[in-house]
Parts: sequence; C-alpha cells; structure tokens
Amino acid sequence: MRPTSDRLRETLFNVLAPRIAGAVFLDLYAGSGAVGIEALSRGAREAIFVEHAESSLRAIRSNLAALAIRGGYALEPRSVAAALPRLVEARRQADLVFLDPPYAADEQYTLALGLLGGDCQSLLAPDALVIAEHEKRRALEENHGALSRYRLLTQGYAALSFYRTSAD
Repeated sequence: MRPTSDRLRETLFNVLAPRIAGAVFLDLYAGSGAVGIEALSRGAREAIFVEHAESSLRAIRSNLAALAIRGGYALEPRSVAAALPRLVEARRQADLVFLDPPYAADEQYTLALGLLGGDCQSLLAPDALVIAEHEKRRALEENHGALSRYRLLTQGYAALSFYRTSAD
C-alpha cells in the first residue's frame, strides 16, 4: 500500500473544496481509505470505498472504527472491474471519483478510466469529476471515451489528472 501523501491530499481537497459538501465520493483502489475518510470529514454525504485486498479492507474498517464513523459510507469489497458495473446496476451515481491504483499497474488506469468514460459512464452524476493520482513521469491519456482531461497538477513525484465528461 502506497498512501497518498498528506501534501498531495491537501492539494486535492483544496481544489475540490467548492464541490465536496454533500457529494458522493467514490474512492477506487481505496487502500487504507484515507482519501475517502478525508472526503467525509470535509462534508461529503457519502464515501464509497472500492477495494479488493483483504489487508486493505481490514485497514479501512479499522480506520472507520477508530474515527467512530458509523454511517455515510459503503464498502465494495471487490475489484474495480467488478464494482463499477455493480454500482451502475444499482443505479448509483458519484459526484467525485478518485482513483489511485498502484503506480506500476498501468492497466488499472486504462481499465478504470475506460469504464468510467464508457460502459459505466452513467455512474457519473452530471458535472462529476474523475481524478487519477499517478506518477508524474507517467503520462495518462488525455481522453478515455467520454472523459477528457482538463487539468494536470504535479507535486513531487506524483501528479493528479482531472477529467470530466466531454459534454461538461
């Protein structure tokens, strides 16, 4: 597990500040759950944690319990490839989507962004943002189906790519 640095997380939430209150925050490859928990602490209505590694699921549950967070979240204990279609089938929508797969897992970026810009696009609420954390030296594609990158922020070795649907 490689958690998002405190500094990068602060940058992320400074950018998202006007949009976070009342939002549904989808945390893909959630790891320890720190980013989704931060979203809840800043006023998100709900955080949905998608994680399939049992050790990470234990960490998420432990962190939620330690912070006495008893509601306003959902756990999807499965892969992103399985969770996104399941959430679409359940007619869920997210205002903000954050994805942070292992940096070396190039195929996971392509998979998640491809699904969100394609078959699972209905998961995105109107005006939704999709943010991918990645290595600064690894350039993500500008477009993934209906998703287009509109902003790139770099900090240290990391970068945040911000996407929205082309219609936005």
